[in-house]
Formats: sequence, C-alpha cells, structure tokens
Amino acid sequence: MVRARDDLCISVPSFFKCPISLDVMKSPVSLCTGVTYDRSSIQRWLDAGNNTCPATMQLLHTKDFIPNRTLQSLIQIWSDSLLRHPTPSEPLPSPDQVLRTVFDFKSDSDSLRFGSLSKLLLFAKDSLQNKLFLAKLEGFVNQLVRFLHNVDVGVTAGTSVEFLEQVVIVLGLILDSIEDREGLKNSMLKGKKQSLDSLLLVLQRGSLESKIASARVLQFVAVDAEAKISIAEKESVVAELLKSAAPEKDAALIEAALASLVAISAPKRNKLKLVNLGAVKAMTRLLTEANLGAAAVEKVLKIVETASSTREGRSEICEEATAACVAAVLSKVLKVSSAATEHAVTTLWSLCYLFRDRKAQEAVTQNNGLTKILLLMQSNCAPHVRQMCTDLLKIFLANSKSCLSCYDTKTTHIMPF
Repeated sequence: MVRARDDLCISVPSFFKCPISLDVMKSPVSLCTGVTYDRSSIQRWLDAGNNTCPATMQLLHTKDFIPNRTLQSLIQIWSDSLLRHPTPSEPLPSPDQVLRTVFDFKSDSDSLRFGSLSKLLLFAKDSLQNKLFLAKLEGFVNQLVRFLHNVDVGVTAGTSVEFLEQVVIVLGLILDSIEDREGLKNSMLKGKKQSLDSLLLVLQRGSLESKIASARVLQFVAVDAEAKISIAEKESVVAELLKSAAPEKDAALIEAALASLVAISAPKRNKLKLVNLGAVKAMTRLLTEANLGAAAVEKVLKIVETASSTREGRSEICEEATAACVAAVLSKVLKVSSAATEHAVTTLWSLCYLFRDRKAQEAVTQNNGLTKILLLMQSNCAPHVRQMCTDLLKIFLANSKSCLSCYDTKTTHIMPF
C-alpha cells in the first residue's frame, strides 16, 4: 500500500514493487535471471559483493542488467492515474480477496453477487496482469457465461439489467486474455442461446460501456461460420448493432458495433440478412453524416463491399432512394487509407464491371468517378487494385466513346510526363 492524501491508502500492484525494498520501482531493471528490481536497490546488493539473484538465489553469470522499459511505462501510467483519481471509492482487492469474491458467486443473494462483480470489475480494470489472472482462474469465465444463460430476459427491474451489465463488462475486459476462444463460443452459443438474449438486453438498455462490451463479446465469439450464423439468426441482435452504428451514437460504440457486424457478415445468408435489415442505408448515413476515424470508415466500406456481393445488396446500393451510396463510396477513394480505398474500389468493380449494373455506372460517371479511377491508377496502389481500375476504365470506354468528356484533359498533374 502507498499513502495518498490524508489517511487514504492505495493498493499497489505487486509486480510494481521492488523485491528488495518493497517500494514502487522508480527505475526497474532486469537481471539475467529475468527478475526485475529497482536499479538503486539491486546496485547496492551487487556493490556489497553478492553474486546471486536476491529473489531466486541463482548464481549470476553476469552482473549486467537491462532497463525494463515496458514495466517503467506501466508504472508511469499507473502513477498518472493516481494523480487524476487520488481518492478511489474503494481499495483494490488483492488476488486472495478476488478468490474469496469469486466464491461469493455461489451465493443465492443477488446483492452479494452484484457486489462481488463490482469488486472484480475494479480489479480487472487495474492492469493487464489482473485481466490475465481472472481469465486463467479456473471456472471463472464459465461462471460468467452461466450468468448470461440464467438471467430472465423478460425482467424490467433496473437491478437485473445492471447485474447483466457488470457481467458483460467484466467479460469484455478479459476477452483478449482468454486462450480458449473456441470453448467460450461453444458455451455461449449452445442450446437455446440464452446468452444472446442477455447481450441483446444489454445492447438495448445498457450503459455506453456495457453496450461496447456486448458488441466486443459478439465479435469475439464469431470465430467460425457456425458461430456467425448462430448470432445472425437472432435478428434482433443484428438490428440492434445497426442501431448502435448510427451517426448520432458515440464513436467508440459505432466502431465496436461495426467490428461486430464485419465479424458476422461473411456467410451468404448473413449478407442477405444485413441487407434486409437496412445495412446499406445505415452505412450510407455513416459515410455521409458521421465524422469517422480511418478504422471505422474501413469497416463501413467493408460492409458495403459485402452487400455488393449479393443481388439484393446491389439493388439497394443502386436504388434511387440510396443513390447517395455510390457517391459516398467514391468520396472515400484515396482519402482515408489503402484498406478503405481497396474496399471502395472492390465495391465499384463488383457493381460496374462484374455485374454491369447500369445505374451504378451512371452514378460513377455523374460523381466524377472516372477522374478518381485515373488518379488511382497512377498512384502507388496495390496491383490488384490497379487491375480493378483498369477493368472499370474498359467498361466506361466500351459504353461510350465520349465517356472521357467529363474529364478535364487540362489537368496535367496526373499525366505520366
């Protein structure tokens, strides 16, 4: 523990402490044994004539040590967080306390379970090491899934929804530390798939943090075609993800929802479901109304590309009601990232070249798409993107001898000489 303001004490992660001084390390360095100490403490130990590692008592074949930059950065981040939040509402539980807290899950008391989850949430948010500790704790992940299975999805009491939120947030925090992704998928999607009902309830009624966590959990378990189809069979889940990706929503929620939609969109039946639920219009809104980062734009264009591989999706993209979609896709060519450009060009290639959709070809022409295709061909794009541009150019040349009339031939900056 370290003392903060007044009489408050703050728990210090054990691996931030020097094994010799037991204080927070200011300059962590590692010996050849792999054990890390504060530089001043281990230097005093070595200067005293010792030739062993204090923690393991192994003989040192070299007394040189290496600065542990990663640990030093983590300590700095932790220290900065104390300055921002110097008076935590409750102390961080120790690993032993966490074990006792997990035991409280067996209680029939909802209030006790809720309190236990609150402590575990505080523990998980503290460090990557704590997340890994919980993920590897035998039976812990399965217990969280059991909570998702057993909740009454018809409840209206706020406490029940709040309990679910805690479960989903804790699960979302430790996802990246879970090694058995296949096992989590199987446990969540078996039987009647009540866990999907629980995630849906969180998406509908939860806080921003819990909604983001719910979307992340859905993305994580969409590990194979079977899982993707199982998730999409719950149409309300897909519809809620599309609602979460509306321009007026929080940017982090939009990106989490988009990542989840991309993860489940590969199977053909899922593509059709996305289109039928209005994915094309939703993505067009995002491209035209939202101020998205590059990663989010890439995901939006990936979903549009996926829709363009179906007849129904192409029809939606080229309808008069969604004519803005082609223009929106064109607007992202060369402006976001190489991945975004590739998704945009693949969509245009699918519409105009592969399936020869006349409405799409007209929309590209009307929105000065040919100019952008020519510019792209002279850029440092990937060979397969350049080939798709070449195919598109052939289509427009074949359709009209004057197809280049819309292109300003006085624009010399794209000429090769």
